[in-house]
Amino acid sequence: MIKAEFLTDSCGLKGFRLSGHAGYADFGEDIVCAAVTSAVQLTANTLTEVLGVKAELKVMENVITCKLPSDADPIAAKLLEGLKLHLEILAEDYEGTIKLKLSEVF
Repeated sequence: MIKAEFLTDSCGLKGFRLSGHAGYADFGEDIVCAAVTSAVQLTANTLTEVLGVKAELKVMENVITCKLPSDADPIAAKLLEGLKLHLEILAEDYEGTIKLKLSEVF
């Protein structure tokens, strides 16, 4: 199962952490993993390369984290909302493959 944790505060989303494997199909053939990977790459690249946000990105074996800086443009949080919505829809369409969680940051 893919675990997607979104970090939030009173102003909106501040980041995310994704890990795991959807388990929908064998490694390399899993359309859920492919959809999630593509959506996360699009989000990270749009944040850093298009919007110029100095997000803290860490890519490790089977884990990616992204944290927005405190002075990030509000549009960056909206982009994270789009990723969250996309993952929620995938989780509904492919039950048991993605678990979403909101965690408050201080």
